[in-house]
Amino acid sequence: MLARINPRPLAGTVPAIASKSVAHRLLICAALSNGATRVVCNTTCADIDATRRCLTALGARIETLDDGFLVHPVPKSMELGILKAFQGTTLDCGESGSTLRFMLPVACALGAQATFTGAPRLGERPLNPLDGELMAAGCALSGLGSFPLQTSGRLRPGRFVLPGNVSSQFVSGLMLALPLLPAASEIEVHGRLESRPYVNLTVQALKTFGVDVACERGIGPDGIEEVTRYRIPDAALRTPGTVEVEGDWSNAAFWLCAGALGEEPVQVTGVSLNSAQGDRNVMAALSRFGARVVRASGAARVQPDHLSAFTLSAQDVPDLVPVISAVAAVAQGTTVISDCARLRIKESDRLATTASELSNLGANIRTCGDSLVIHGVERLAGGTVDSHNDHRIAMMASVAAIRCDGPVLIHGAEAVQKSYPDFFDHYRMLGGDVELFEE
Repeated sequence: MLARINPRPLAGTVPAIASKSVAHRLLICAALSNGATRVVCNTTCADIDATRRCLTALGARIETLDDGFLVHPVPKSMELGILKAFQGTTLDCGESGSTLRFMLPVACALGAQATFTGAPRLGERPLNPLDGELMAAGCALSGLGSFPLQTSGRLRPGRFVLPGNVSSQFVSGLMLALPLLPAASEIEVHGRLESRPYVNLTVQALKTFGVDVACERGIGPDGIEEVTRYRIPDAALRTPGTVEVEGDWSNAAFWLCAGALGEEPVQVTGVSLNSAQGDRNVMAALSRFGARVVRASGAARVQPDHLSAFTLSAQDVPDLVPVISAVAAVAQGTTVISDCARLRIKESDRLATTASELSNLGANIRTCGDSLVIHGVERLAGGTVDSHNDHRIAMMASVAAIRCDGPVLIHGAEAVQKSYPDFFDHYRMLGGDVELFEE
């Protein structure tokens, strides 16, 4: 799909969609709990649908309700602790990295003989060292590095060791799986844990279902390296009856950045200012740029003002990098966004695609190692970009169009379906001029 955007400022109010990060976790916990759970979730997307599809393949029954889902858990034999049925099932993860990295340990903990499939790019994204930890604990994995990926054997409880500078989804996936095992286990993370807020979301989801994860942070034997230990009890997940998926800060960030780039305020309703989502830090980042931010109960608003560059680490907010880069492209001075190494293994090499596609619109941006260096200009020219089948690149270009002199053409605009199917409808709701064409 080709999107043609004729530049104009956005203004007004838009509702937040459901957080897919939270939805993944709550749906998995519900499917592994001891009874039916109503999951209130005001929207869905391709990634959430992928997790639902995989849970259904393992035997959960998920009914669609007007306001979300009713999840009936996976049937398990509590005596054996393994699946009674659905051996040899196929789990299609689509393009969802969260689904694969969460469901792989879960399938192993259930003792499922499963075949994982999905988009080719997802199959190529690294699972190391998670795969090594799963195999060391009794599981067999074949087909690593592509799809299909096959699992067999059942995970044993114990101690799992991961470096902190790889995907936090590895930690979260293990954390979701380990309560299913017949004894307590520990996850030991060496070095600074990147994207820690996402692990905090997992701890919060498990607590909602009655599993308390103990966390201890300290220094390793060398007296230098940071070590974080999570102790996961062998406690059955218990349904709270009803849970609600909160509004998504990662996607709200696009509209809030649009407010910083436009002429009138943009407000997003349905977001929690007390959320554990790390991407709520978009408000702090926009304030550092010089935009005027207003926080209210259940809403966030950003008003434009003079924008000036600053230096930002992406360690805890990797998903904000593309849209923050769009703001930096027109901020006075030089913005440096560091600690971006993990962006190279997203839906695209997001470090490279952020730089290349903003450059195509007239930004002065370059990569420097694992950092982005952005020299602000007053206006962008406009032009043609490619989403690289990456939802955040398509949405980044749409927001950058606000400050372009000419039209912006986005090839592969259908990538927004991955996380935000209503993105272009909401773009128009805020006054944007966008036309969509089949390519």
